[in-house]
Amino acid sequence: MRRRLRYILILLLSLSIITLWSPVNDSDCNIEAFLASKTTKFQVHATKVIVQPWRGRHHVYGIFMIPEEYKQSPFFVVTVQGAGSYCSKQFGDKKNFNDIFAEPGTYLVRKFIRTRIALRLIFQGLYFNLNDKQNWTLTFPELNTSQHNS
Repeated sequence: MRRRLRYILILLLSLSIITLWSPVNDSDCNIEAFLASKTTKFQVHATKVIVQPWRGRHHVYGIFMIPEEYKQSPFFVVTVQGAGSYCSKQFGDKKNFNDIFAEPGTYLVRKFIRTRIALRLIFQGLYFNLNDKQNWTLTFPELNTSQHNS
């Protein structure tokens, strides 16, 4: 009985390590090419960051205040220092989240990172880096004049 319990514990530990440390890349665009390109980009840092992975999924995110004209942008890249970059398409916008209200001419976007990535960073001693809103960035392709007028 003890031997079986020991094998089960080793199996569970192995699965949790694989889950926490396995890379995940399910982006919708070529992030490296976009970030390395010399095209003009618009960047904004998070207004507020919530890091509470112990509460389960969707409790590690940044809230960003974006100018209204960027609603027309086809995509943006979320970069969290230490966690990597992820491409995302826009959907939904709000005027308030967690007692943060959009200023006139702006809207709010809430972007999540995976709980397992957040836990990995916390286990590596990077909780305060993850919790620093200056380490969360949204990067948009700069809109051309025809997109500004639509």
